[in-house]
Amino acid sequence: MERVRDVRELPKAHLHLHFTGSMRPATLLELADKYGVRLPEALTGAEPPKLRATDERGWFRFQRLYDAARSCLREPEDIQRLVREAAEEDLRDGSGWLEIQVDPTSYAPRLGGLIPALEVILDAVDSASRETGLGIRVLVAANRMKHPLDARTLARLAVRYADRGIVGFGLSNDERRGMARDFDRAFAIAREGGLLAAPHGGELTGPASVRDCLDDLDAARIGHGVRAAEDPRLLKRLADRGITCEVCPASNVALGVYEKPQDVPLRTLFDAGVPMALGADDPLLFGSRLAAQYEIAREHHGFDDAELAELARQSIRGSAAPVDVREKLLSGVDAWLSTG
Repeated sequence: MERVRDVRELPKAHLHLHFTGSMRPATLLELADKYGVRLPEALTGAEPPKLRATDERGWFRFQRLYDAARSCLREPEDIQRLVREAAEEDLRDGSGWLEIQVDPTSYAPRLGGLIPALEVILDAVDSASRETGLGIRVLVAANRMKHPLDARTLARLAVRYADRGIVGFGLSNDERRGMARDFDRAFAIAREGGLLAAPHGGELTGPASVRDCLDDLDAARIGHGVRAAEDPRLLKRLADRGITCEVCPASNVALGVYEKPQDVPLRTLFDAGVPMALGADDPLLFGSRLAAQYEIAREHHGFDDAELAELARQSIRGSAAPVDVREKLLSGVDAWLSTG
């Protein structure tokens, strides 16, 4: 019988990880104690909170928990700790490249303004990368719930700091709010500045939101994108254009997009030739990190080791990693597969 290879040893890239959501639960509790923050009970238990975001009330509760966790990040050393620990967790799970997503406006009030907040974040990323050896870059994400002019400001700022480790521009929060086309100018600014366009779409709403990301924002990657599985023509379009979908299986189940892990359409996307990069999204709230997403593919969707290796390759090819980093990781994938 063939040995089952450890997915934590499979080299991979992590392209869908939110900043506050990357925090270790124990770190959150320590920071809350440090600043005298009274956390909602859902964030203090041994188990991840029970979530369901398929209606607006559920999404509001999810955001309220996220905001409560974010309120515990108050000093530059807290940001440094968060990024370093996220890097350590990623390395433990076999990640050789991390692109972490952040909206710096969320941290600006406590860190001295928008530009100081972004500089604190980028300094933390640089330090964590040097300390751990993990390649880390940043995607700056605008918020669908805010005015599109705010997104333009963020896009200009992201371009200005592209030489400090920013590689992409995203659009997050409830995709049922705010039309993608309202943010087209912000994405044009980002693309013209050389940044990768990677908006969220096809999670809480159907295939139309993925099409909007492609048509209106000229997306090179889609955050989530799983609902594209409902439209064979859209699947073909994603496959033909090589648009990577950042698929987060545990997140999809935790938020009620799908009832069970086996309902997430990993096999449909894979068989259609749509590149995927499995991601953990918000481990703090969903209770699992990067390697666990590959375990879901193995246990619930029957992916064998050769297919898991191909998923890892797709994550690496979909990343903004330099050529030498990609080649090293891809060679590592081959080496993982050759052991057995």
